Amino acid sequence: MHDSLLFYPILFLAGLFAGLVDSIAGGGGLITLPVLLGLGFPPQVALATNKFQASFGSFTASYYYVRGNVVSLHDAFPGILFTLIGAALGTWVVRQIDNHILASAIPIALLVIAVYMLFTPSVGRIESRAKISPIMFYAVAGSALGFYDGFFGPGVGSFWAIALVAGLGFDLTRATGYTKVMNFTSNIVSFFVFLAGGLVWFTAGIAMAAGQILGARIGAGLVIQKGVRFIKPIFITMVILTTIKLLYDRFF
Repeated sequence: MHDSLLFYPILFLAGLFAGLVDSIAGGGGLITLPVLLGLGFPPQVALATNKFQASFGSFTASYYYVRGNVVSLHDAFPGILFTLIGAALGTWVVRQIDNHILASAIPIALLVIAVYMLFTPSVGRIESRAKISPIMFYAVAGSALGFYDGFFGPGVGSFWAIALVAGLGFDLTRATGYTKVMNFTSNIVSFFVFLAGGLVWFTAGIAMAAGQILGARIGAGLVIQKGVRFIKPIFITMVILTTIKLLYDRFF
C-alpha cells in the first residue's frame, strides 16, 4: 500500500477529517490511528506518527480558541504542567510494551471508548459552578489524562471535555477550547519522547498534518460560531464501524 498513488491522499484526507472532528468534539485519534494501522504501520510507529501529525491540528485549534477568547492560557497553565508530566510518563511506558500486545489492545480500547461516548449524557449546555478547585482538578485530570494520551490517546479529547464540564463547570464550547490546549501539550511531549526512539515516520506524518491544519481551522471556527452537537451522531457511527473493522481484522 505504501507504493500506491492513494497512500498520501488517504493520509491527507484522514488528517483533514480528524482535524475537523477533533477540534469540534474530540476523538480525532479514533480516525487517524485506525487509518495508520490499516495501512500497515506497526503499532508503535502508528502511535508515534499519530502524535506528530496530531500536534499540528491541536496547535491550530488551540491558536484559534485562544484568539477567540475561549481559552485563557494563564488559567490553563496548571493543566498544561500536569498534562506534560503525565504524557511524558505514559509515552515512556508505551515504548516498553511489545507490539503484539498493542495490536490486540488498541481495537478493544477503541470499542470501549466508542460505547462510552455513545451513552454519554448531553451535558455542557450552560456553565455551572466548579465542583473542585482548579489546581486539584488539573493535578488529577492532567496527570491521568496526560498519561492516557501519552500511552494510548484516542478519545482523550472527549474525556477532557467531559471532565472539564463535570469538574470545573465549563460549558461545552469552553471545555472544547481548553481540551485542545491540553491535547497539544500531551501530543508534543509524546512526539518528542517517540522521536528519541526513532519511531516517527515523517513523510506520512506531514501528509496527515497538512490535512489536520485545514480541518482544525474549519472545526474551531464552527465551534465558536455554532457549537458541537451537529457532528456527534456521524462521529459515533464512524467510530463504531471503524472499531468493528479493526476487531474483525485482528481476531478473525
